[in-house]
Amino acid sequence: MARPRKWRNVCCLPDSNEFGPLDSPNQETMFVNMTVDEYETIRLIDLEGLSQEECSAQMNVARTTVQGIYSEARKKIAESLVNGKVLRIEGGNYKLCDGEGESCIRGRCRRNRCGIDMENQHN
Repeated sequence: MARPRKWRNVCCLPDSNEFGPLDSPNQETMFVNMTVDEYETIRLIDLEGLSQEECSAQMNVARTTVQGIYSEARKKIAESLVNGKVLRIEGGNYKLCDGEGESCIRGRCRRNRCGIDMENQHN
């Protein structure tokens, strides 16, 4: 029996969940789906400048897990840019953080800047 997936801590949902070419036809084949936890690795590593190790501590998963999530996220961004597809961010195995804990104290957490109710936990 496979081990159950561990919830990944995410500080905030994206303000927008679709990005892409303005002239894209509205066909389902023209979308690339990125999960919220993949989005979070891009935010933490590329925008916030965290190492994969620091990102893994904040998301409460192993560094190797972050490495895999990050690699998949970058492939999806590349597919969207190169092939002119809309990038859609939704779903994944995550829970919104509560704004508490060491990672939030260091100021890396955006939880306090988001107006999102903690009852909105997605899977």
